[in-house]
Amino acid sequence: MFNKGQLAGLMKQAQAMQEKMQQQMAKIQEDLAAMDIEGQAGAGMVRVVMSGNHSVKRVAIDASLLADDKEMLEDLIAAAFNDAARKADAAAEEKKGALSAGMGMPAGFKMPF
Repeated sequence: MFNKGQLAGLMKQAQAMQEKMQQQMAKIQEDLAAMDIEGQAGAGMVRVVMSGNHSVKRVAIDASLLADDKEMLEDLIAAAFNDAARKADAAAEEKKGALSAGMGMPAGFKMPF
């Protein structure tokens, strides 16, 4: 069993690990906010640029689409947003996966953030 000294050391170690993870997670969030991720639809005729934390920065629509069918344009805009969001999610998973990789977590384990 553990004696008081061992338990106190274990608690300090766990607290230090938690603080380190919080710092790393804050850095990841900062990095994601600074990323520019582009989603496209209609062979690039509609482009959406968003940050890694899903904040939309720009929307670009090719002028030739403005004279076309309104519903088609709406669908292309939605598709470009969805493409950018999928890419942002993948970038976030990649960065967060690197954080949990050093912890010896089992494959497929999802962190609660």
